[in-house]
Amino acid sequence: MSTGKTSATSAPAIRYAAVTFDCPDPAELARFYGDALGLPVVHSTDDFVLLGQEGSAGLGFNRLTDYRRPTWPDPSQEKQAHIELGVDDLDTAQAWLLTLGAVEPAVQPHPDRWRVLLDPAGHPFCITTLV
Repeated sequence: MSTGKTSATSAPAIRYAAVTFDCPDPAELARFYGDALGLPVVHSTDDFVLLGQEGSAGLGFNRLTDYRRPTWPDPSQEKQAHIELGVDDLDTAQAWLLTLGAVEPAVQPHPDRWRVLLDPAGHPFCITTLV
């Protein structure tokens, strides 16, 4: 993609580093995703936790004092973003994620292809079978 600028310098190396979710309790949400994805904590403060592996992109959780849970599928408090997780078996993965603290919403747009779940802070996320 060109910016229209001409320059003798080359573009800097830019890498995807992490996605960070706002939430009321970073430690709780990090525990959920750490258990679900098998990721260790690589950095932690009272207000921020980062999960990851050396050399790989991470997943962060940031305390937001006035955090409001998404109300998906009701648009009154939009989801803003969600994560997609690939799984081998939808039923098995869903059952396990529910034991970790996920919640199954009433709406399932295409349950034979993917399932929507809510993490402990209310963020919708999807599980889908790997092809």
